[in-house]
Amino acid sequence: MKAQFLGHVVFYVEDMEKSLYFYNKLIGFKIVGSFNKPFKATALSAGRTHHELLLIEIGKAPKPPKGTRLGLYHIGIKVGDSLNELSSVKKELINARINITGMSDHTVSQSIYIEDPDGNEVELYVDDNSINWKEEPELVMSPIKPLYLKD
Repeated sequence: MKAQFLGHVVFYVEDMEKSLYFYNKLIGFKIVGSFNKPFKATALSAGRTHHELLLIEIGKAPKPPKGTRLGLYHIGIKVGDSLNELSSVKKELINARINITGMSDHTVSQSIYIEDPDGNEVELYVDDNSINWKEEPELVMSPIKPLYLKD
């Protein structure tokens, strides 16, 4: 067996409307399908596959604990190909009053970190196309540096 790529992520969400505002209106995933019975679910795609994200509404439930724990840490969503595009994303987040929880330079990519309405961490990133990590795979584990983007 050989994995080809990570196909999709499924999140249980408290409020479908809030989650759709975040993932569809803010992040830009397109709604590709939904149903309301036997439960409310919506599939979203950026166009790479039939769906990269599935949201299932469950209502009130315990939030995932913060900090180091077993389980999902965060998801990463590529939002462009340059630092200029990432700077534009930062401006959009600020204008939408989304709290930016961190920004990092990973050598092979640069990232902004935020949380979705249910407290799941979301990494919005661009790859540094000047870095050839395929020829130097150890660069993927480079020390993390602070990232400074123009406002």
